[in-house]
Amino acid sequence: MTEPQFAAAVDHEHLDVSEWDDVYVVGDVHGCRADLERLLRKLEVTDDDLVAFVGDLVRKGPDSKGVLDLVRESANMVTVRGNNEEKLLRGSKSLAALTDEDLEWIADQPVALSWEDTLVVHGGVDPRKSLADHDVDDLQNFRSLSSGYERPFWWEVYEGPDRVFFGHTPLAAPVVREHAVGLDTGCVYGNELTAYDWRNDEFVTVCPEETVQSRKESKWVRPQQTTIAAD
Repeated sequence: MTEPQFAAAVDHEHLDVSEWDDVYVVGDVHGCRADLERLLRKLEVTDDDLVAFVGDLVRKGPDSKGVLDLVRESANMVTVRGNNEEKLLRGSKSLAALTDEDLEWIADQPVALSWEDTLVVHGGVDPRKSLADHDVDDLQNFRSLSSGYERPFWWEVYEGPDRVFFGHTPLAAPVVREHAVGLDTGCVYGNELTAYDWRNDEFVTVCPEETVQSRKESKWVRPQQTTIAAD
């Protein structure tokens, strides 16, 4: 597959996954380190496996610093910047536990990751325009072709060519489509933390130890025509 082409302002990292045994993509962690550690144990992740995150490692949950440290200190873990990381960089939100060094590390993370026919971004892509016409806000925040939580969502009409893995939108269950996989299953809101086993095409989940924040029913998206593989 041809490497995706982005605008110059969009930090993008293209990976060679042939160097890794297993490859996992993990949904929004939001500071839930204990749940992430349980998920990694369930996956039996080793140093020879790659773990890619769809962003929003931080905010809302109890241990954003712990999640950030875990990913920073693991040579086999990579992440994109989510909109919650971007809020910290732009100063609209803050976390007292994070140091200037933490924020510098966040700023160094890409907005998009890719390998083979796979693209990882936080929010999504707008199928009405080319990747080169997307800016950082698009890739971190895009959800609906209309507005807010109104259908159609971008993944319901997107036809590739890349298969896009994304977070950002709290889902009652993963989005599973030919060209889109949604992984934010609302761990911080008491639902699940979800990983996708890229080589074996299956989902692995853990239930959180606690519900940190409540979420209105109207803010949960229930994917249409979703099939979940057994873990």
